[in-house]
Amino acid sequence: MLNSQKKVYIWVGILFFIALSAILLYLFHNLGPNPGFVLPRRRLRVVSMTVVAIAIAYSSVLFQTVTTMRIFTPSIIGFDALYMFIQSVMVFFVATGGYFITGVPNFLLSVGIMIVFSLVIYSLVFRKGNQNIHFLLLAGMILGTVFSSLTTFIQMLIDPDEFAILQNRIFINFNSVNEDLITVATIVMISAILMSLFYVKYLDVMVLGADAATSLGANHRRLSKIFLLIIAMLVSASTALVGPATFLGLIVTNLTYQLVQSYKHKYIIAIAVLISIIAVVGGQFIVSRVFNLATNLSVIINFIGGLYFMYLLLFKNQKASS
Repeated sequence: MLNSQKKVYIWVGILFFIALSAILLYLFHNLGPNPGFVLPRRRLRVVSMTVVAIAIAYSSVLFQTVTTMRIFTPSIIGFDALYMFIQSVMVFFVATGGYFITGVPNFLLSVGIMIVFSLVIYSLVFRKGNQNIHFLLLAGMILGTVFSSLTTFIQMLIDPDEFAILQNRIFINFNSVNEDLITVATIVMISAILMSLFYVKYLDVMVLGADAATSLGANHRRLSKIFLLIIAMLVSASTALVGPATFLGLIVTNLTYQLVQSYKHKYIIAIAVLISIIAVVGGQFIVSRVFNLATNLSVIINFIGGLYFMYLLLFKNQKASS
């Protein structure tokens, strides 16, 4: 036990050093002749990337623990599809001469709708008991498909000029983040994390499943509702800030499980957060410095995440069955 704990501390130290190096490299690499102009903007982007990385990693670990499924992320409930539908509707009203909500009002409206959506679906699913967690996943997949279909239909009606505005909102974008949005998103994220600290000790039991957790004295149904609300706050804040990141949580959490052979979530969450920061900051550095912003970070994440998802489905299942 002591050796495994030392191993975890070593990994935390290594990943912390890599994450800090990635942040410093992004901040100070090639500042140019006017660092007083460039550095504050890079600092703003680093803060936004850190907020998004923490929110995605934290919410993904919580979601996989509550559902006891390591190949799913909160996006399966339909948050990403709902966000794209909200933004498509807003841009559509621009094309039809309506009032388009931007900035903090857009952020608050998007977060509010996604949290209300999660509360409605949670209340319907958990009405009959705590055995309906799989029905929650099924309902989320169906609703996500509905929102995606409606989004596609609306995008067909949008003027090409307005569609360019929409593209900046439905893909991860750290280059035009509003400072006020970062402040609001940070408040939402910190509030959700502080709320979870009262219940995070139960995660080590909930990972065993509903029956085992209940037999050990945990109120699995009540805790599931609380954690799912916290997940909704974290996912909605990160998505409304920079856009959806479908596969990032999947990559981060499963890499964490491979590195940390421990059931203690305080270690799992810490390492997942560090890996997420490395992936987001390092990935954005590669996109901006190597590819010169010719591509988008979400394209790289979704490509790598899609391949990794297929690997988990095909090869991990074969190892588990053998």
